[in-house]
Amino acid sequence: MAFRTQARGWRAGPWLALSRAPTLGTRAAPAPRAVLPFEAVPRCPGNKWMRVLQIWRQQGSESLHLEMHRTFQELGPIFRYDVGGTHMVHVMLPEDVERLQRVESPQPWRPPLDPWLAYRQHRGHKCGVFLLNGPEWRLNRLKLNPDVLSLQAVQKYIPMVDGVARDFSQALRARVLQNARGSLTLDIRPSILYYTVEASSLALFGERLGLLGPSPSPASLHFLQALEAMLRSTAQLLYLPRGLSRWTSARVWKEHFESWDYIVQYANEAIQRIYQELALGRPQHYSGIVGELLLRADLSPEAVRANCIELTAGSVDTTAYPLWMTLFELARNPDVQHALRQESRGAQAGIAENPQTAVTELPLLRAALKETLRLYPVGISVDRQVGSDVVLQNYHIPAGVLNNFLVETLTHEDVKMVYRFIMMPSTLPLLTFRAIH
Repeated sequence: MAFRTQARGWRAGPWLALSRAPTLGTRAAPAPRAVLPFEAVPRCPGNKWMRVLQIWRQQGSESLHLEMHRTFQELGPIFRYDVGGTHMVHVMLPEDVERLQRVESPQPWRPPLDPWLAYRQHRGHKCGVFLLNGPEWRLNRLKLNPDVLSLQAVQKYIPMVDGVARDFSQALRARVLQNARGSLTLDIRPSILYYTVEASSLALFGERLGLLGPSPSPASLHFLQALEAMLRSTAQLLYLPRGLSRWTSARVWKEHFESWDYIVQYANEAIQRIYQELALGRPQHYSGIVGELLLRADLSPEAVRANCIELTAGSVDTTAYPLWMTLFELARNPDVQHALRQESRGAQAGIAENPQTAVTELPLLRAALKETLRLYPVGISVDRQVGSDVVLQNYHIPAGVLNNFLVETLTHEDVKMVYRFIMMPSTLPLLTFRAIH
């Protein structure tokens, strides 16, 4: 079974094209210049506290990526950028990224998501790899890798995700065939969110939520609503100083805490059920990432809980929107869509027998997903605080300064993207699905 997708899109124009680099010549290399002090780094114009006020008024910073692009065009490949009490240096060239990575220690420091951190501090919860830094981050990451990121671990939970994907396709096909026209035009985002939450829950906790069935349970829908509310409120609180936002955004903080409370409650109940099953004896089959972490016992139960809560929250929108935009791009490129369909049909029998082979048997699909992530990156920057002095673009950058390097694309965008914690389309592109017999 396969679908043909068509998109109803629009042209937005080439608003995110980089300037061309100057042509390399054959002249002799210029004499080295004296390194300039940090204060000489170009500074983004504007008042740092007015930026905070603007973020509060707009309940987020949806055009941050466009502002960064314009500033790079005006000031060059490096500039200082201040928001409230946060001081940053933005760089964009690959050679500067390489220099930053060379001075980075095995324990990179990343600015934590303050709204997430505030909830854990207030409730007395332990942090996971999303929020940790230093030796504790490295310890947790090394303990998680074998059961989350290793090839062996991926091969274990691929069949779970594959089963959810097949249910998702069958449910969508049933809706298409119910239409007398044999086609269905819709906003596919809710269905994709259902799929990603369902797949994430199964891979992590070994249990289904029933979101893809005809009548999802109220508890499952409440969990999905809590995830969406948490992510929405994160975007609204992300750049506001906590001391200010507790007065200006009290309602948003209340929504944020209540959403996290329900997410934590769901994760605790799922982990407790796994504990009870393990107490009855070692399972005879793979039961998900959490079960493996508890059996391995390399992390404390509290650390397992903290990491799995963050994996639950962080695996939904970062999967849903790239998948959505992949469908959108395939709808606009029917030749690529046809080639992908032919590839999947050729590998269908082998993958059905052994889902683990999907990683190697579908190279064109992997390339299409990578291209989507290049065109529509999940995040707009990667943040690090340098641990030692470094020279970038002939400017001295002292240790401890936060550096951002922009993730950009050289292609023309046809859908306007906005930054709401992750990158997503500002307007929902509709997709038309037709069943192929």
